[in-house]
Amino acid sequence: MSNTDLTQRFTITRTLDATPEQVWHAWTDPDAIADWWHPYNTSTPREEVDVDVRVGGHYTYTMVNDDTGERVVTAGVYKEVSPVQRLVFTWGEPGSDPEDTPVVTVTLEPSGSGTQMRFELRGFAGQPGDGFVYDGWAEALDVLEEHLT
Repeated sequence: MSNTDLTQRFTITRTLDATPEQVWHAWTDPDAIADWWHPYNTSTPREEVDVDVRVGGHYTYTMVNDDTGERVVTAGVYKEVSPVQRLVFTWGEPGSDPEDTPVVTVTLEPSGSGTQMRFELRGFAGQPGDGFVYDGWAEALDVLEEHLT
Protein backbone atom coordinates (compact mmCIF):
# COMPACT_ATOMS: atom_id res chain seq x y z
CA MET A 1 0.00 0.00 0.00
CA SER A 2 1.42 3.36 -1.05
CA ASN A 3 1.60 6.21 1.46
CA THR A 4 3.23 8.75 -0.87
CA ASP A 5 0.70 10.76 -2.84
CA LEU A 6 2.52 11.40 -6.12
CA THR A 7 -0.28 13.69 -7.31
CA GLN A 8 1.02 16.26 -4.82
CA ARG A 9 3.84 18.17 -6.46
CA PHE A 10 5.67 21.39 -6.92
CA THR A 11 7.95 22.75 -9.61
CA ILE A 12 10.81 25.23 -9.47
CA THR A 13 12.19 26.60 -12.74
CA ARG A 14 15.53 28.38 -12.99
CA THR A 15 17.50 29.87 -15.84
CA LEU A 16 21.13 29.16 -15.04
CA ASP A 17 24.23 30.89 -16.36
CA ALA A 18 25.89 27.58 -17.23
CA THR A 19 25.78 25.07 -20.05
CA PRO A 20 23.56 21.99 -19.77
CA GLU A 21 26.77 19.94 -19.47
CA GLN A 22 27.89 21.99 -16.46
CA VAL A 23 24.49 21.68 -14.79
CA TRP A 24 24.39 17.94 -15.47
CA HIS A 25 27.85 17.58 -13.92
CA ALA A 26 26.62 19.43 -10.82
CA TRP A 27 23.78 16.92 -10.41
CA THR A 28 25.86 13.80 -11.05
CA ASP A 29 29.44 14.37 -9.81
CA PRO A 30 30.00 13.53 -6.11
CA ASP A 31 32.46 16.41 -5.60
CA ALA A 32 29.96 18.89 -7.06
CA ILE A 33 27.07 17.38 -5.11
CA ALA A 34 28.99 17.84 -1.85
CA ASP A 35 29.50 21.49 -2.75
CA TRP A 36 25.87 22.43 -3.34
CA TRP A 37 23.22 19.78 -2.59
CA HIS A 38 21.96 21.33 0.67
CA PRO A 39 20.21 24.48 1.89
CA TYR A 40 22.01 27.41 3.51
CA ASN A 41 23.62 26.88 6.92
CA THR A 42 24.03 23.22 6.05
CA SER A 43 26.94 21.32 4.55
CA THR A 44 27.43 17.98 2.83
CA PRO A 45 30.70 16.22 3.69
CA ARG A 46 32.30 14.83 0.52
CA GLU A 47 33.06 11.51 2.22
CA GLU A 48 29.33 11.07 2.80
CA VAL A 49 28.29 11.37 -0.84
CA ASP A 50 27.97 8.17 -2.86
CA VAL A 51 26.41 8.15 -6.33
CA ASP A 52 25.97 5.47 -8.99
CA VAL A 53 24.31 7.47 -11.76
CA ARG A 54 22.67 4.81 -13.88
CA VAL A 55 19.15 3.44 -14.09
CA GLY A 56 18.73 1.34 -10.97
CA GLY A 57 21.82 2.88 -9.35
CA HIS A 58 21.63 4.26 -5.83
CA TYR A 59 22.82 7.45 -4.17
CA THR A 60 23.20 8.63 -0.59
CA TYR A 61 24.28 11.93 0.89
CA THR A 62 24.32 13.49 4.33
CA MET A 63 23.38 17.06 5.18
CA VAL A 64 24.82 18.46 8.41
CA ASN A 65 23.29 21.50 10.12
CA ASP A 66 26.23 23.87 10.59
CA ASP A 67 24.86 25.22 13.89
CA THR A 68 23.52 22.13 15.65
CA GLY A 69 25.43 19.28 13.99
CA GLU A 70 22.13 17.52 13.28
CA ARG A 71 22.60 15.04 10.43
CA VAL A 72 20.03 14.09 7.80
CA VAL A 73 20.84 11.20 5.48
CA THR A 74 18.96 11.06 2.19
CA ALA A 75 19.01 8.29 -0.38
CA GLY A 76 17.30 7.11 -3.51
CA VAL A 77 17.37 5.21 -6.75
CA TYR A 78 17.91 6.61 -10.24
CA LYS A 79 14.87 5.80 -12.37
CA GLU A 80 15.84 7.62 -15.57
CA VAL A 81 19.23 8.90 -16.71
CA SER A 82 19.30 10.78 -20.02
CA PRO A 83 22.66 12.60 -19.92
CA VAL A 84 22.52 16.37 -20.19
CA GLN A 85 18.71 16.28 -20.59
CA ARG A 86 16.77 14.52 -17.84
CA LEU A 87 17.43 12.92 -14.47
CA VAL A 88 14.71 11.14 -12.47
CA PHE A 89 15.33 9.72 -9.00
CA THR A 90 13.54 8.83 -5.79
CA TRP A 91 14.22 11.02 -2.76
CA GLY A 92 13.80 9.71 0.75
CA GLU A 93 15.40 7.91 3.65
CA PRO A 94 17.93 5.10 3.15
CA GLY A 95 16.12 1.82 2.66
CA SER A 96 12.86 3.48 1.54
CA ASP A 97 10.70 1.52 -0.86
CA PRO A 98 11.44 3.12 -4.29
CA GLU A 99 7.80 2.54 -5.24
CA ASP A 100 6.58 4.54 -2.22
CA THR A 101 9.03 7.45 -2.16
CA PRO A 102 8.82 11.00 -3.54
CA VAL A 103 10.28 11.39 -7.03
CA VAL A 104 12.46 14.22 -8.35
CA THR A 105 12.63 15.03 -12.07
CA VAL A 106 15.28 17.45 -13.32
CA THR A 107 14.95 18.55 -16.94
CA LEU A 108 17.65 20.61 -18.69
CA GLU A 109 17.20 22.58 -21.90
CA PRO A 110 19.65 24.97 -23.58
CA SER A 111 18.51 28.58 -23.24
CA GLY A 112 20.66 31.12 -25.03
CA SER A 113 24.12 30.74 -23.52
CA GLY A 114 22.70 29.10 -20.40
CA THR A 115 20.30 26.40 -19.30
CA GLN A 116 16.63 26.30 -18.41
CA MET A 117 16.35 23.85 -15.50
CA ARG A 118 13.00 22.51 -14.40
CA PHE A 119 12.94 20.81 -10.99
CA GLU A 120 9.80 18.88 -10.09
CA LEU A 121 9.19 17.01 -6.84
CA ARG A 122 6.23 14.64 -6.77
CA GLY A 123 5.09 13.45 -3.35
CA PHE A 124 4.93 16.82 -1.54
CA ALA A 125 2.60 19.77 -2.06
CA GLY A 126 5.25 22.32 -1.12
CA GLN A 127 4.92 26.02 -1.69
CA PRO A 128 7.07 29.11 -1.19
CA GLY A 129 7.32 30.04 2.46
CA ASP A 130 6.52 26.56 3.79
CA GLY A 131 9.74 26.48 5.83
CA PHE A 132 10.05 22.85 4.83
CA VAL A 133 10.54 20.90 1.61
CA TYR A 134 9.83 23.64 -0.94
CA ASP A 135 11.98 26.21 0.84
CA GLY A 136 14.76 23.68 1.43
CA TRP A 137 14.94 22.78 -2.24
CA ALA A 138 14.63 26.43 -3.32
CA GLU A 139 17.64 27.25 -1.11
CA ALA A 140 19.58 24.26 -2.42
CA LEU A 141 18.93 25.47 -5.96
CA ASP A 142 20.18 28.93 -4.91
CA VAL A 143 23.37 27.22 -3.70
CA LEU A 144 23.53 25.37 -7.06
CA GLU A 145 23.41 28.71 -8.88
CA GLU A 146 26.27 29.98 -6.70
CA HIS A 147 28.20 26.76 -7.33
CA LEU A 148 27.87 27.22 -11.09
CA THR A 149 29.13 30.81 -11.04
